[in-house]
Amino acid sequence: MTRRQIHVAAAAVADAQGRILVARRPEGAHQGGLWEFPGGKLEPGETLAKALDRELWEELGIRVLASSPLIRIHHDYGDRDILLDVHRVAAFAGEPVGREGQPLAWLNPDQMDPAAFPAADRPIITALRLPKLYLITGPDPADPQAFLRRMAAALTQGVRLVQLRAQGLQDAAYARLAGAAFDLCERAGARLLLNADPDLARDIPAHGLHLTGERLWRLDQRPTGPGAWCGASCHSTADLARAADLGLDYALLSPVQATATHPEASPLGWAHFAELADRAALPVYALGGLGPADLDTAVGHGAQGIAAIRGLW
Repeated sequence: MTRRQIHVAAAAVADAQGRILVARRPEGAHQGGLWEFPGGKLEPGETLAKALDRELWEELGIRVLASSPLIRIHHDYGDRDILLDVHRVAAFAGEPVGREGQPLAWLNPDQMDPAAFPAADRPIITALRLPKLYLITGPDPADPQAFLRRMAAALTQGVRLVQLRAQGLQDAAYARLAGAAFDLCERAGARLLLNADPDLARDIPAHGLHLTGERLWRLDQRPTGPGAWCGASCHSTADLARAADLGLDYALLSPVQATATHPEASPLGWAHFAELADRAALPVYALGGLGPADLDTAVGHGAQGIAAIRGLW
């Protein structure tokens, strides 16, 4: 017998300090005792926006003034199939209170313990921690001074996640460049991910690792611990499923549009990108021929944000 999918509107309600409001589930409920993001099931014929506003009013006594899509999560709990439609609520009217007696807490996303939340909610935590703009470094890593100046300029413009892509460098040169890039990111409050062999990356200071499509399928387990980011380049449903199976934090899905770096690749287009991202079990960045002007379009099609070389370098 086919199980009915339960469609849930959930909210990441943010305060002025960037903290997110969470509530504790009743002990006797499904996933009882765990923390969750407020929300509830859509009623028949109800739009997502109306459901979100109604649920937050009933649970917390607040009204939604401004919200934007964050992530959609399909999760099979065995006894039920959940679709979590999560929006970030950046503005609201009223003072949140637990109108159903539920304890509340304001937490910084970096302080959230994923083990204290239901399994379906854990990708939400990752999405809250990841920024909207993801820079993949461009030319020319063989000229370190010019390369680092361009990277510093991107950080000044607000980039907070950088993948060090320096093809052609020998290991020692890559390690030296990565060390300088790490220092730049540390000073800017940004994170540096290494696009390198995991064995080499183990001895280089960084905040995580990015896997090529080849490495994604060659590895049989996540190559970094929970304290370091790890993502992968993906081009298909199978790639996205593999990234989720390895417990990775994010995926780059490409190419959305035609690109100069990979002119032979057939673009996904926004409609197909949205289909693939909707079924992914982790945050997905849109990549390929994009820049900051495409950010709203990307988010509207289910992306965490945009990743770019030329558009951000």
